[in-house]
Amino acid sequence: MSTTSTEQSSGAAAAQGASRGRRRAVDDIFGERHVYEPHRVGLPPLGRYARMVWRRRAFALELSRTNMRAQHLNTVFGQLWLLLNPVLLGMVYFLLVDLLRQHSRGFAFFAHLLAGLFLYQIVQTSATDGARSVVKGGRLILNTAFPRTLLPIASVITAFKRFLPTLLVYAPIHLIAGLPVDWQLVYLIPVVALMVIFASGLAMLLSAAQVYFRDLSSFLPYVLRIWLYVSPVLYYYDEVPSKYKPILDVNPLTPILASWSDVLDKGHAPRPGFLLLGVAWAAVAFAAGFLFFVSREREFAVRI
Repeated sequence: MSTTSTEQSSGAAAAQGASRGRRRAVDDIFGERHVYEPHRVGLPPLGRYARMVWRRRAFALELSRTNMRAQHLNTVFGQLWLLLNPVLLGMVYFLLVDLLRQHSRGFAFFAHLLAGLFLYQIVQTSATDGARSVVKGGRLILNTAFPRTLLPIASVITAFKRFLPTLLVYAPIHLIAGLPVDWQLVYLIPVVALMVIFASGLAMLLSAAQVYFRDLSSFLPYVLRIWLYVSPVLYYYDEVPSKYKPILDVNPLTPILASWSDVLDKGHAPRPGFLLLGVAWAAVAFAAGFLFFVSREREFAVRI
């Protein structure tokens, strides 16, 4: 019995030594180890969860880069189409609006239309790509442990990366239209930030809902098109008749897009009421999307 006990102790010690050796090897290769433990019921500790998402931010950035490569956006023609597509769409809308009115709106309106379409595309791309992110990433969910919110967040990062080059297209159009150029343009930064935060909440909400309602992505483009029509992009906010203002005022994107237009078209700071309302809508959308996504996250592996 003593011999057997000695052999068992030696075997256990050897196993522990091998385990420590493997851990040291992992640490030597990667430098840092991430351990993600899915929660069982309800919401996880939100502070700890948020810190884990931040530590794994490189995963979302790399996933975004991979998605852009899959869409051929890293090629010359892919990047060219990325810029030409919204410009051509803006020209179509501009001609359509001009035909419906008795007099031309002028080049300044074309600049307003194009800028609104560029900003709206952050929400549009985040919603369409984000809605499919969880279902599309089924293999990652089944084989890898990580905070699932990184999947829709990667879609928002992709949308933001696609938005940045459009500013280079808009800049000469802004100058040709004779629109104001002064220090007030700095207000564009918080306006874009509000749109990104709102789009993040929307992407998380839709990606979780898509797991339960697989037809969501089929009619989502139609909803987004109608959403565009009831947003101050194809027209100025101040020219909307008073009887239609209630419809416009309940639109979460109205204060953000109207603030965007105030800065670019009028050259002054966003109206305080619009800015505060935009902050409120962005905060509500992000909180609702995040909490709903995280509360449903534990079921994704079963339902996918």
